[in-house]
Amino acid sequence: MLPLVNRGGFKTYIFMLLLTGVPATIAYWALMSNYGARKNSKVQLPGKDIETYITIKDPELKKLYAGKNKIPMQVFHDAYFDGKIDFNGDVLDILEQRHDWTTFNFTPELFRYVFMNFIPEVIVHSQSQDEEQVRDHYDRGDDFYEWFLGPRMVYTSGIVLSPDTFESLETLQDNKLAVVCNKLDLKPTDRLLDVGCGWGTLVAYAAKNFGCDATGVTLGKNQAKFGTKRIADNGVPADRARILCCDYREIPHGVGIYDKIVSLEMAEHVGVRRYSAFLAQMYELLADDGLFVFQVAGLRQGWQFEDLVWGLFMNKYVFPGADASASLAWVVNKLEQANFEIKSIDVLGVHYSATLWRWYLNWLSNKDKVVEKYGEKWFRTWAFFLAWSTIASRQGTASVFQITMHKNLNAYHRMLGAYNHAGIHVKLDKEPELIL
Repeated sequence: MLPLVNRGGFKTYIFMLLLTGVPATIAYWALMSNYGARKNSKVQLPGKDIETYITIKDPELKKLYAGKNKIPMQVFHDAYFDGKIDFNGDVLDILEQRHDWTTFNFTPELFRYVFMNFIPEVIVHSQSQDEEQVRDHYDRGDDFYEWFLGPRMVYTSGIVLSPDTFESLETLQDNKLAVVCNKLDLKPTDRLLDVGCGWGTLVAYAAKNFGCDATGVTLGKNQAKFGTKRIADNGVPADRARILCCDYREIPHGVGIYDKIVSLEMAEHVGVRRYSAFLAQMYELLADDGLFVFQVAGLRQGWQFEDLVWGLFMNKYVFPGADASASLAWVVNKLEQANFEIKSIDVLGVHYSATLWRWYLNWLSNKDKVVEKYGEKWFRTWAFFLAWSTIASRQGTASVFQITMHKNLNAYHRMLGAYNHAGIHVKLDKEPELIL
């Protein structure tokens, strides 16, 4: 609504945007997050005092938040990480009642983080920035991650195939590996690229079970070393599978080098600014008759303030630089702009919640080991992250989109993909009676 052309031109527009747009946004978020109505009032809150759920040990905070006076979530989790507040029970159980004792209003600290950290990182997203953030995060120690990821060492959503039974974390991840490889229709003659391969489990799995030539790419030095050993331990020859420790921008270029490409929850780290360039690079690397399975975490388009506060917490403490967690509509639009054609989309939000819950249980079971090596603060941070994220993925705040696609070319043989078009193949409990 600001003047763009007939009242001063583009420079005037930018000036007015900075002058009025930013303050208006701050004022709107501050007011609505504090005084806006609940989206849904069907859930009745217990209405108990804050002391029922948490114990505030810091005297200054105790003066501010007591009884029915709820504590802002950002203030709470920062104080909890520093040991100034404790949960009165299991972290996940207490967070289930979070609306009874906390608020999701935008605090001055959240505004400071958005404008001083988040936005500058979104704008820059340089290769050196990505390298620093990723290696600081993923090279912390393989044991740190094994204490919640378990032996598979897969840091992406698993898949539940038997909802009526309790499937272990390993089963969920094995299900996911099988589903992804089936969607890729892997064959021994295929050249597979896994962008953001983590600890190399999918690379080893694909090469071992399908005989394809598999290449994984990760920025994590520890991950590359671990993945290389995992490939060897599984009896896969080094000339059939390998892990490259490099930035995705350094992947050897060439048209149609790979028959199949997979990227599981790595594109969030690419960032909004470089998303299109990343997809253009994948398009170039993929063969004209190839397939691309793209799994990415995102937020719902009709977000609530809890979603926004959760997303900023994740960006600050868990996945720094992962600013491209967007809505499904945004992701699909970017993919189609890159000239990919969508074959199928599976939304895995509840599967991610099931995965996160198992990670949470693993983390709690290894508390003594974590505290001894990394300290109480790291244990608390990850316990909170895994618990809140279990809820966020279950309630729709966050989700995971698994998208299968190919190049949008007239000559692409689309019918060949019908037999493994997973979404249309259903198992019936009994044979239906046909309509005469």
